[in-house]
Amino acid sequence: MKTRHVTLSPQASLSLRLFAGLIEEGRLRKGWTRDELAERVGVGVVTMRQVAKGSPRVAIGTYFEAAALVGASLFTDDPGTLKREHATQLERLALLPKRARGQPQEPIDDDF
Repeated sequence: MKTRHVTLSPQASLSLRLFAGLIEEGRLRKGWTRDELAERVGVGVVTMRQVAKGSPRVAIGTYFEAAALVGASLFTDDPGTLKREHATQLERLALLPKRARGQPQEPIDDDF
């Protein structure tokens, strides 16, 4: 299997490492080993080590499942609030055009 290379902006990379740290902190607070968390998440211990490092190659769902299990949250833990926020976001999205129109813009400087 070919390993895919993922390049992130410095801000995205730092955010992912922060999220990984919150998961690792939650795991340690619960007193779980990485093996135990991996089993609960339904992934292998190698994947869980990658999560702890903040690897961008791990599926975002794996990060969120691990975070939910250890009590680390980027949003809120209240299901009612999550549903309301999601509904509000869908309403805002409905007000925007269905597709982006190509408009002349200045070139994007993505040379990090």
